[in-house]
Amino acid sequence: MDFKDQIKQLGDRVNKLKDQIQTEEATKNAFIMPFIQSLGYDVFNPLEVVPEFTSDIGIKKGEKVDYAILKDGIPVILIECKWWGTDLNLYDSQLLRYFHTSKAKFGLLTNGIHYRFYTDLVEANKMDEKPFLEFDITNIKEQQINELKKFHKSYFDINTIFSSASELKYVNEIKTILNNELVSPSEDFVKFFVYGVYQGQATKKVITQFTEIVKKS
Repeated sequence: MDFKDQIKQLGDRVNKLKDQIQTEEATKNAFIMPFIQSLGYDVFNPLEVVPEFTSDIGIKKGEKVDYAILKDGIPVILIECKWWGTDLNLYDSQLLRYFHTSKAKFGLLTNGIHYRFYTDLVEANKMDEKPFLEFDITNIKEQQINELKKFHKSYFDINTIFSSASELKYVNEIKTILNNELVSPSEDFVKFFVYGVYQGQATKKVITQFTEIVKKS
């Protein structure tokens, strides 16, 4: 089974089982460990995957992140896990703290359904506020699978991923802006089309009229 089929199969599994999964630990076992395995890593080999990886934070000692994926004995990906029903927006700052004290270049925040990959594009050794790759495994797109494949053990290369992360981050942000504009067009967005197709003056009344036309279009 190729990588694409593995990920699609896992997405189907998550969709079928999620209502039976009631805890974070169950989410790890049923969803996240199989995901790590699909990336080619042996979850039972502590030379590749370390559960409860210690990440000391300032005066706080013994702070632990759920998993660390190692390469040559050095953590390269930190994974913070939550129950599948959890809102991940509440926990990205937690992963940021772990990232800051680790040598890992990538951070992953997940609830087993939504996956958010972070790195330090804005400021070295400080995790970005926004992920450069984000997807829902139950509805993952082919392009997202291709980006995810770069994290597979067989293809993993920090420099390759990092070099494409910047472009990917901005592509995703532009897509988000466009999607938002198509659902609820801003005045500036509407004006762009008014100036392109309307011969008269762009009055407030015209902008209001064209807002509905842009939505329909």
